[in-house]
Amino acid sequence: MTYALKFHDLSLGYDRQPAVHRLQGEIAEGSLTAIVGPNGAGKSTVLKGVTGSLRPIEGRIALGGLTRSEIAYLPQHSDVDRSFPVAVADLVGMGLWREIGGFGGLRAVHRARVAEAIAAVGLEGFERRPIGSLSGGQIQRALFARLLLQDARLVLLDEPFTAVDARTMADLIGVVRRWHGEGRTVLAVLHDFDTVRAHFPRTLMLARELVAHGPTAEVLTAENQFRARQMCEACTGPPHSCGRGAA
Repeated sequence: MTYALKFHDLSLGYDRQPAVHRLQGEIAEGSLTAIVGPNGAGKSTVLKGVTGSLRPIEGRIALGGLTRSEIAYLPQHSDVDRSFPVAVADLVGMGLWREIGGFGGLRAVHRARVAEAIAAVGLEGFERRPIGSLSGGQIQRALFARLLLQDARLVLLDEPFTAVDARTMADLIGVVRRWHGEGRTVLAVLHDFDTVRAHFPRTLMLARELVAHGPTAEVLTAENQFRARQMCEACTGPPHSCGRGAA
């Protein structure tokens, strides 16, 4: 099986202080994988490393035939600037930047695709609404519509179901399953283990270091969860010692 990502002894961090230490492993092409772990485990940091916004301290990330432009990234809900004066249709249309460029205009064919993406996430009738007027679930639907238009081979989602209601979550999981069915690789940071068990066949558990990676049922064990908590709680000394000696 070919890989979409491979982590080679990867350390990532801020101001030369590792938040992720010596990560090894690979993400199979076309897989649907959750990244889980305690708070401060380095989950979001891994996604930032994959996008290239955070350079490795040590090691490297290999892209299995991908280019950076083939990666779509949805940051955490709190990272989205909802004060930006843009309407829903314009936000969604930004997903076409690879085709039309930063200064290209939307032709009729593009506007039709924007409308299709908006309909696919259940936001018909909201096209001209400013994004600042949307609820948390509505803005997340709009951001998923933008991702649909990016047509990316690798989709990175950071806590995509936070602050959304159950119906919105179900609809967005439907979009994720659609991507998986199309053979795209999806990597999502999640905190709700019930959601992971129900919808994500593979899981990567972090506690700044790798705890476990594989089929979800084999990773989300009580033993691994306890070990992850111990490893993160042990991170009170030098960052490079994180997890050493933990059970």
